[in-house]
Amino acid sequence: MRHRFGNAKLKRDIGSRNSLLKNLTTSVVLEERVITTVPKAKAVQPLVEKMITLAKADTLHTRRQAAAYLTTPKSVQKLFETLGSRFGQRNGGYTRITRLGNRRGDGAELAMLELVGSELVKRAEERAKRKEERLKAQQEGTEPEAE
Repeated sequence: MRHRFGNAKLKRDIGSRNSLLKNLTTSVVLEERVITTVPKAKAVQPLVEKMITLAKADTLHTRRQAAAYLTTPKSVQKLFETLGSRFGQRNGGYTRITRLGNRRGDGAELAMLELVGSELVKRAEERAKRKEERLKAQQEGTEPEAE
């Protein structure tokens, strides 16, 4: 009888499994969503949640703990500056796994691991960009009339 089943092995040795999980965690922090297979998404979800929980504390010690796990300084900066404050009032449940169907090549079931609320942030950024472009077009349109 296996007590307390271990972590997913993902058909890899320990070194490549740890590298895979670190890189996926870093990608989720930077891009806020990642498309991967369902077992990988389920394996990396608790790690992303732990990183965001660290970011909520925002001390030198937690920054160093996150920097020891994440692979890029840019990801550590984004984690503490934007994600920690965004999820400050939320008690867990920072990520969502959405199943997307099977991959065409090998039939593996794909899933999207994303941060909750990232779709709202993306929409707001796109809306701000469109508004900026509209204002720029209006200014360019009014400048020739003045001349």
